[in-house]
Order: sequence, then C-alpha cells, then structure tokens
Amino acid sequence: MCFGPVSDRAPLLMLGLPKGSLEESTKNLFAKAGWKITTSSRSYRPSIDDPELDGRFIRAQEVSRYVEHGFFDCGLTGHDWVLENQSDVVDVCDLIYSKASTQKSRWVLCVPEASPVKSAADLAGKRVATELIQTTKRFFEQKGVKVDVEFSWGATEVKVPDLVDAIVDITETGSSLRANKLRIVETLLETNTKLIANKASWANPAKRKKIETIALLLRGALEAESKVGLKMNLPKKSLEAVVQALPALRNPTISPLSSPDWIALETIIDESVCREIIPQLKALGAEGIVEYPLNKVVY
Repeated sequence: MCFGPVSDRAPLLMLGLPKGSLEESTKNLFAKAGWKITTSSRSYRPSIDDPELDGRFIRAQEVSRYVEHGFFDCGLTGHDWVLENQSDVVDVCDLIYSKASTQKSRWVLCVPEASPVKSAADLAGKRVATELIQTTKRFFEQKGVKVDVEFSWGATEVKVPDLVDAIVDITETGSSLRANKLRIVETLLETNTKLIANKASWANPAKRKKIETIALLLRGALEAESKVGLKMNLPKKSLEAVVQALPALRNPTISPLSSPDWIALETIIDESVCREIIPQLKALGAEGIVEYPLNKVVY
C-alpha cells in the first residue's frame, strides 16, 4: 500500500481510519455524524460524501505513526497504539466506542487460573506473549522485573500455559479470558478510540477548523446513542409533577396547545429509563407520548 503525504491544499483532510474490527462501527459512527463512508470488500480507499475529505483504512496499530509523519492529517485509533508507538500527535478527543460496546477496554496481564503467579514480580525470568510489545516491556521495566516478552500474532489466549507463562491481552468484558480459564493479575492500561491530529495540520487554521467540526459531530453522535427524545401532550395542572419526574438533560421544552388547559412537552432522556418513566407519565395524565431515536446530541 503506497500513498504520499497529504496535499497542502486546504481545507482538504486525509483521514486515517481503522481497518478490521473497528471498521464497521467507525463507518456507522460517521454515518450518524453526517458522513457516508463506503468501501468495497477489498478496498483500503473509501468513498466519503464530502469533497473536503479523503481517507484510507489501515490497521489501527499503524494509524498514529502515519498521522505523526504527515501522511494523514488526522485519524482514529486506540490510545493504546498511540502509547505503543510513542507517537507525537495532538490528542483531539476521546471517542469511547468499539465493535461491541461503548465502554473502555483494558490491556491485562493474565495467567492460567491454576498458576501460582499472584503479581508481575512472580513472572521474573518467565516468558510473556502479547501484541503490545513495547508497552509490556516498559511495564515490567518500571517494576524492575526481567521477563522475555515475545510478539503474538493472534490467538494469544491459547498460548498459556504450553507456550508461554503469561500473556498481556485486551479485554472489554473478560468473557473470552474466562472462557479460556485465564485469571487477570494486573491491568497495564485502559484504552479507547481517540481522534488524533498531525501537529502541522492542527496548526493550519482551515484544517484545524475541519478537524474540530469532525470531533464535535462524532462526539454528538456517540452521546446520542444512549439517549432518546420524548414528547407528549400534558394537562397544565400536571406540569410540576412531570418536571419533577423527568430526568431531563436540560429544562424541558414547553409549548402551548389550542386548548388552554393543555401543553406540549419535549425533552431528551436516557433510553434505559424510558420503560420506567413512560408509565409514570401516563399516570400523571400525559397523552400522545412519542419516543424517537436521535442521531446527534451536541452540548
């Protein structure tokens, strides 16, 4: 895969996008933010419905290096890979999402359940497999523990205890580790997706403005994922009780109706509370209650 440094023609941006497990969730996030990104099954070059944007899909492990070196103006990659590569880039914003959830992931040191190892110190002189080589080496060096850290090409969980004594692997829920009868000894770091920028691009006012727009709308799209809009008609006499019951983002929007005794009320709430709050609203006299999905919530 060959491509040169980005054009100086402002405000066009070249985006570095993560290929692999984050690819679909990244395209879905951009779609909610307002950008349609399409790719063919074998293509690394996406089509983006914005003439100011171009991009490439590459492994998340490599994005920060290409952003630092100026091949990309900005990109999405994990905090873990920025640290692993020790990339000198601008940390624009956190975007906490993954292929399966909206929670942070952890890189953890694991051993078999039956292992006598209780801490990192117990692994002195042992072999540890991981994809996160440099970060793992620094972790043990800071603790003054000498271990043999080797690169794992995948399926890291199955390598203990036959091939190595311990592993450092990434997990969201820990279910895969439990399925492979592994026990977490220590957490090396928490990680999530970040939007990062090349320093020269960030110093360019036109490019920075576009990057900040992308950050604003991506954060708004993520914020909307756990929330819904709620609107209803309500007797005026019930307004105070309903306002007390609604866990609103802000004060609800209230509008008059043709009947002087009724009002329309609209707000945004966490989707998880809707199933509990709607019956309460009905009991307080609300009618025509409508719950609707949101694309973006921008503060």
